[in-house]
Amino acid sequence: MADIVIQLLPQVLAAALYAALGFHFWNTRWRETEHQCVACPMRPWERAAIAAALLAHASALQSALFAPAGMRFSFALALSLMMALAVLIYWLESFMARMEGMQPMVLPLAASCAALPIFFPNDHLVAHASATGFRLHFLAAMLAYSLLTLAALHAIFMGFTENALHRRTMKRSLASLPPLLVMESLLFRMLLLGFLLLTLAVGSGLLFSEALFGKPLSIDHKTVFAIASWSIFAILLIGRHAWGWRGKRALRWTLAGFALLVLAYMGSRFVAEIVLGRV
Repeated sequence: MADIVIQLLPQVLAAALYAALGFHFWNTRWRETEHQCVACPMRPWERAAIAAALLAHASALQSALFAPAGMRFSFALALSLMMALAVLIYWLESFMARMEGMQPMVLPLAASCAALPIFFPNDHLVAHASATGFRLHFLAAMLAYSLLTLAALHAIFMGFTENALHRRTMKRSLASLPPLLVMESLLFRMLLLGFLLLTLAVGSGLLFSEALFGKPLSIDHKTVFAIASWSIFAILLIGRHAWGWRGKRALRWTLAGFALLVLAYMGSRFVAEIVLGRV
């Protein structure tokens, strides 16, 4: 019993820190009160607290992913890892742009995902995890998923902000967000980098399937959804470069590509592990 508590402690600590910080940023940046500080930049102690939560989350993921028996993985660990990387990207971006208005959205999601492996402990040993090629493929896929997840969150809040501007109903909570042009620029930077990493992940999976996974390439729903998602992001980036796509069109394409990307892995793992009870 004591071993289980010790093993779960980093996950509980990370989730609690994320939740507390999410409430703090909501209370100080979003909450409609007279003492709300919309213009307050992120303080050093706030950055340090997010870094502490990230360290606890990284410790939890390291112990969960790399067990003595080998590398383990599941849909819950995938979501947890993606949100850890998303928080890390926001944390790094906060040194260059004002991101404190985005924290009330990202941190509660990170808290939920950090706790997911506690409630959905089903996982499976990953074959060929010791191979260097597989590790590079896995790292590229997880970084791509994280960046494109963050891009989807950006797209949602850009849509809210744009609608509020058009309706002239801008609340102080939305006023705490970065300027729309800054958010759009950041969105396409993340989309481009995420697309390059997704290209590496999908390309290595298609070209070196037998070397990475020990079996020939098979065209299943996971492969189809991954290629469809890659195609949507490719069209979006071409449209941005060639025809200046932006605004609602860019947001719709971003969310469509992200939805297919989620179905490509997390959807199939969720059905297999939770609905069908397989590992």
